[in-house]
Amino acid sequence: ICGKPVAATADPTCCSGSRATVCNGTGGRRFLNRRTDAIESARRAAKSARRALSPEYRLAASKTIADRVVRMHEFVACETLACYLPMPDEVDASSVIARAWRMNKRVYAPVIDRHGGMNFVRLRPDTGLTRNWYGLWEPESGEQIQAQNIDLVITPVVAFDTQRHRIGMGSAYFDRCFAFLRHKKHWRKPKLVGLAFNCQQVEKIKPNPWDIPLYRVITEHL
Repeated sequence: ICGKPVAATADPTCCSGSRATVCNGTGGRRFLNRRTDAIESARRAAKSARRALSPEYRLAASKTIADRVVRMHEFVACETLACYLPMPDEVDASSVIARAWRMNKRVYAPVIDRHGGMNFVRLRPDTGLTRNWYGLWEPESGEQIQAQNIDLVITPVVAFDTQRHRIGMGSAYFDRCFAFLRHKKHWRKPKLVGLAFNCQQVEKIKPNPWDIPLYRVITEHL
């Protein structure tokens, strides 16, 4: 299965506002947020397309994407790198982490808490890992770094568009953690780079006011 972009869109076309009423099956009505509904539809379509990739395609595409990351000027120049620990159907960024270690960069991985926060903890070759309540791998312990002090952040993406808007898993950890970037006139650091397969691209995402765009999206085709 090739990485053809999905046709979903997260830009609801509703001329009367962002909400619409629908019957709830009991004679009453309930409100649906059209934007949220559209984003959920795009999220489901992109996740489905990603899951449909064969293991062989996913492995080859991940290698292509990782090679593009480590050739980036922003990667070569950075001293501190934050990178996610991939789930089975995500782009495998482990070779990016390994290259960063060989280049003596300081590497950090995200750790989330039950209060909606996301921190970054030092990741070394011998760091012990544990799964959180979402099933995501995280460092068991280690020194932390403030998000503002990271040079380059490699983040997973569920869906994206050509304007570098992203859709994540829906918990908004990413947007809360990097909310300070909304007030920056010039994008210096951290630079947020999303990794995705080409099939996760959607036509258009209408962002919420609090959404943080990516600096760049890297796929096997982009």
